[in-house]
Amino acid sequence: MIRLHDVTLSYRGRTGEVTALAHTTLKVEKGEFAAVVGPSGCGKSTLMKLVTGLIRPTKGKVEVDGADVTGPVKIAGMAFQAANMLPWRSVIDNVMLPLEIVQPHRGRLSRERAAYRERAMDLLGVVGLRDFADRYPWEMSGGMQQRASLCRALIHEPALLMLDEPFAALDAFTREELWVVLRDLWHRLGFTVILVTHDLREAAFLADTIHVMSARPGHIVETRTVDFPRPRPLDVLYTTPFTDLVHSLRNKIAEVRQA
Repeated sequence: MIRLHDVTLSYRGRTGEVTALAHTTLKVEKGEFAAVVGPSGCGKSTLMKLVTGLIRPTKGKVEVDGADVTGPVKIAGMAFQAANMLPWRSVIDNVMLPLEIVQPHRGRLSRERAAYRERAMDLLGVVGLRDFADRYPWEMSGGMQQRASLCRALIHEPALLMLDEPFAALDAFTREELWVVLRDLWHRLGFTVILVTHDLREAAFLADTIHVMSARPGHIVETRTVDFPRPRPLDVLYTTPFTDLVHSLRNKIAEVRQA
């Protein structure tokens, strides 16, 4: 699904040229749940922008679904640390927003609105928000808004979901609750995921593969396969193999920070 071939990204900063990524190579298979971790400022979010076509590499090549990325990728849905819900639109209207923008749904929305609305209601039902469809974002908690944000990212049935620290602003209990929601959505819908996170427990619980990045200029220094059986219960967080994996990842990041 995703290939980065020896990608470098440099840009002009105030004090000269800055290299955010250098000789970065990455492979994510169709249907895989991949996580990217690393020290702050290593280029994790830059990598996401390259994959989604929001920026172009200085050198190297980015491919998504077998095609070179030359502009914004239409098969991707995105969710960020801030839910960014439009306060004047109801929850369901927020969720349906991508349908007003992304083809072919944009051309079909007016005549198939009832079917699309039912799709949105089904998604809201999966994340426990069906009864809140006609509420406004300001009537809901931060965790509920993030649930709705996930629905919005998935309403147009993207083949690829890009997640940039989507749960970082939430309390620990709500964060774990949403890990389970995301786990179940991924099992149900089968999309490919790249999750950028600082939370190593989050990466280990959710991902099939964890890519560790170096300090800037960023590149992949290690790739770990996570072989805990699926579907993973939250109880796995308290097992020795899980704790050992998290400690090992933490030690690797500490090592590359000092390199």
